[in-house]
Amino acid sequence: MREIKLKGLDATAYNETLDNGLEIFLLPYENKKNYCINYVTRFGSEIASYNKDNKTIELSDGIAHFLEHKLFEQESGEDPFEFFQKSGTEVNAGTNYEYTQYYCCGTKSFRENLRYLIQFVNAPYFTDEAVEKEKNIIIEEIKMYNDCPESRLDNKLRESTYIKSKRAIDIAGTIDSVKKINKKELLDTYKAFYRPNNMFIFVVGKFKINDALEVIKEELKDKKSIDDIEINKIDEPVKVNKKNVILKDNIESSKLAFAMKIDVSKLELDDIELDLYLSMLSNVLFGSSSLFREKTIKNKLLNGITTYWENVDNIRVFNILGTNVFNSKEVIKEIKDTFKNINISEEDFNRTKKVWIANEVRVIDDLAKADIILLDEIINYRRIIPNKIDLIKNMKLSKLNNMINKIDFDNISIVEMIKK
Repeated sequence: MREIKLKGLDATAYNETLDNGLEIFLLPYENKKNYCINYVTRFGSEIASYNKDNKTIELSDGIAHFLEHKLFEQESGEDPFEFFQKSGTEVNAGTNYEYTQYYCCGTKSFRENLRYLIQFVNAPYFTDEAVEKEKNIIIEEIKMYNDCPESRLDNKLRESTYIKSKRAIDIAGTIDSVKKINKKELLDTYKAFYRPNNMFIFVVGKFKINDALEVIKEELKDKKSIDDIEINKIDEPVKVNKKNVILKDNIESSKLAFAMKIDVSKLELDDIELDLYLSMLSNVLFGSSSLFREKTIKNKLLNGITTYWENVDNIRVFNILGTNVFNSKEVIKEIKDTFKNINISEEDFNRTKKVWIANEVRVIDDLAKADIILLDEIINYRRIIPNKIDLIKNMKLSKLNNMINKIDFDNISIVEMIKK
């Protein structure tokens, strides 16, 4: 087992890869009472097809999400939710574009809960009748989200941003695609992607390393990997699909969604450094203490925004969602002006670095946040970053400005949702 000392954070993680390819990441805490266990497959809704035995298998939209639902149904009839509830442990799962995660968080019965989590994820049970029943449940879920203005706004932004990527389609799929899913496709897809060399286990919190390793190795000792699966890449164009879209809806106040696609192949930075500098840029321009936030709130242009980044191979996408927008035209102008007039001072740059480092120190002591942050690192970089604090400290304003000069800030898509 390899030690990963997290410099400047007074924490040590551990990493081991089993013979069957499954990766294990452990971050034990002495001063906590709770723990979180994540069992993750690198299979999300953005995977459209794969090759096996010289054949290309096309996947139904939404099948990753469908599988997540079905794995909670056990042949024995036991409900995983009821099992974990006995020890007061939370259990759930989630599917996104890049991966599907099964997790439990609790304070008791660590070995038992880890064992059961591994067991139920590795025990697929599909019947034609149960699959048909689940279709109706997922279709109702899709309809529910389609009735939500924020969900419709987000879906329309994705359609406007992406051209070929499955990110243009809702994670749950469409009503038509869900109707086409059958037992055979579910089982074939499960076998292709729920294999040890496509999965990892990440445990964080109060637990004994030997307990975790013993249970994981015992439960997965007979689980074999498949090496003849080739995922087909989708080459997403750099340009956005549509520049401007207007949606009319029964809403009280306007809403706004913005996306900017960046061709990172021109930026000459490795993935970790690239994401740090892009995060710095968005933080300085649109963070809680940014001039943009100050102006839009002071002038009563909007009430609350959310910003986030997405990674799609050689493209990064910066998203802004404004849920209560009182003057769409002015907000759009402020966003465009913010990108057009970037002038970051050394003082602002260094202050942001100091705040960022302080946040990293706080996050590592917050179990729930540490779980999310480190899980993202494992997904994005296939490892936990040991020297993140040093990387932030060594960031240079000149390097940020050099990156800024290579970005096309006009490659944007804007969706306005206005009252009918």
